[in-house]
Amino acid sequence: MAIIHKSFPVGPLQCNCTIIGDTETHKGYVIDPGGDPELIMQSIAVMNLSIEGIFHTHAHFDHFLASAEIKEKTGASIHLHDSDRFLWDTLEMQCKYFNIEYKPTPAPDFKIEDGEEMKYCSGTCIHTPGHTPGSVSFYFEKELLLVSGDTLFQGSIGRTDLPGGDFNQLKKSIQKKIYSLDGQTIVIPGHGPNTSIGHEIESNLYVRYNS
Repeated sequence: MAIIHKSFPVGPLQCNCTIIGDTETHKGYVIDPGGDPELIMQSIAVMNLSIEGIFHTHAHFDHFLASAEIKEKTGASIHLHDSDRFLWDTLEMQCKYFNIEYKPTPAPDFKIEDGEEMKYCSGTCIHTPGHTPGSVSFYFEKELLLVSGDTLFQGSIGRTDLPGGDFNQLKKSIQKKIYSLDGQTIVIPGHGPNTSIGHEIESNLYVRYNS
């Protein structure tokens, strides 16, 4: 089985959307469809995948803007950690605050659990709270790939001054859960360029490996 994946920025805040699947079953997932549903659907078609789930790293509006349309077009289920449900319930308010058009989005179909195994692509859901209480990173061990959402960025970390944010919790999530993964793992953050766990352990000034 070969795993294929593609990440690209979408939506008004250029959230990194990731599509991942395998070439044996041709089934996979969309992670953080933050806008541009036509572009996402075009990429799914080129990759020849049937989307089985729409997974969200957290419930800020810029990671959800195309969720309703992707669900409508693919029939895929929506997945979110329950600790972010309070943010999900304010999606319309979040959009209004940033003057972004709101599309009514169905409630999550499934609650993501820490350590949950994803059926395809050898993926694991890792609860990494701090940016939000329900922030989740998705680790694909065979591919040495981590989709970190807004928990860890290249040379930076997610902000913790928004509702539910907690710096100490974020620091613990990064040090105990992310930095413990293989250093060669490529990290696809919620925004901006990719990095690697090894690079962040060596150079990230916001969360050090042993501090």
